[in-house]
Amino acid sequence: MERIKPRTLSGFMELLPGKQIQMERIMGVLKDTYSRYGFAPLDTPAIEDAQILLAKGGGETEKQIYRFQKGDSDLALRFDLTVPLAKYVALHYNDLAFPFRRYQISKVYRGERAQRGRFREFYQADIDIIGDGKLDILNEAEIPAIIYQVFRGFGLTRFQIRVNNRKILGGFYHMLGLSEKSGDIMRTVDKLDKIGKEKVGEILREDCGLTQEETAQILEFMAISGTNDQVLSALSGYRGRNEMFDQGLDELEAVTRNLAAFGVPQENFGVDLTIARGLDYYTGTVYETTLLDHPEIGSVCSGGRYDNLAGYYIDKALPGVGISIGLTRLFYVLDEQGLLNDKLPTAPADALVLPMTADPAPAIALAQSLREEGLRVQLYGEQKKFKQKMTYADKLGVPFVVLLGEDELAQGKCSVKNMTTGEQVTVTASEAAQLMKTTLDTREPLILEK
Repeated sequence: MERIKPRTLSGFMELLPGKQIQMERIMGVLKDTYSRYGFAPLDTPAIEDAQILLAKGGGETEKQIYRFQKGDSDLALRFDLTVPLAKYVALHYNDLAFPFRRYQISKVYRGERAQRGRFREFYQADIDIIGDGKLDILNEAEIPAIIYQVFRGFGLTRFQIRVNNRKILGGFYHMLGLSEKSGDIMRTVDKLDKIGKEKVGEILREDCGLTQEETAQILEFMAISGTNDQVLSALSGYRGRNEMFDQGLDELEAVTRNLAAFGVPQENFGVDLTIARGLDYYTGTVYETTLLDHPEIGSVCSGGRYDNLAGYYIDKALPGVGISIGLTRLFYVLDEQGLLNDKLPTAPADALVLPMTADPAPAIALAQSLREEGLRVQLYGEQKKFKQKMTYADKLGVPFVVLLGEDELAQGKCSVKNMTTGEQVTVTASEAAQLMKTTLDTREPLILEK
């Protein structure tokens, strides 16, 4: 039989067990935080009817989507989690209570060029709030406030949630008589951080057809900066010239005011007029989150307000607001930067129980009693020499090995070896559980700041 060389497709990530445990730990923080704010878990199919996914497609979405035929069916892999959510809410409208709050941590697929930190299959972690007819502006402040709690849960402090409103941008472009080109302009300006002011100006002139004066006015507007109060004060100078602009500014002021009320410190959120988001379905508040000490990573969490997404599937107004973390990319860059805390245990078990007698029944009972105390316990059942068993424990990286031999059985106890310090004590099963839980009860952050 000819052997096939095992390989993983370019742009797809596979993790070794230790790294996968780190990823699962980060997911655990996300699930716990989202649940504490009343979001229900949701999953949607990875494969949908292509017509469903492309209803609000076109542009980059249509270029990157994985699309294929199966019999007479035109199918596609989901590109993100927001469009499937819109379909889900439209389909189950009569069964849901509004506002509908959901979180979803699932894989999505994009057929873009695989490169460093960019994947074709990757996890997104989303939260969204969907309203029925209306959705109060308070929700547009709560979403980034929850993200603040998530990043604090990771152990991070040096991050900033940047906030803007597309109505401000749309209104400003209307003042300049550029409404028809506003979509192209927003997508271009959204690249300011990545390609710089000069390149953006060049694209605005050559690709978007703007004059030198129009380009200068746009870049001058985007350069408005300072504290949140200073930016909002500068924007107030444009009031009264466009209704859409005024509405957007009212919303932005409300979001910044409520973010403070939610307890988000000023240093962790800022008004940034360059934030527009590339997807056309955003209609109001938009967000991007960056790690202040690692600007080269770019946005690690983004989203915003959308009003018309479900209109392709149902004749009802179902406005929403949501935010998404590109979890696989975030994990990759954190690992590459050495920011994942390797001091935290990444073994699949807290303890490895080694039976040292012919009859395994006492060791089975011991392992089960430790599990009932809340510990993750693996029972080693292989008939190998003691040195081989300890080598396995070392390779697995378990924090503790629990030995149960004739001497321990005679005393009604077990021996617990701390694999980090080398210390070994003989204690009762209950004492062993307490000892291990106390040692494992770490308050160290998941992610380090350097």
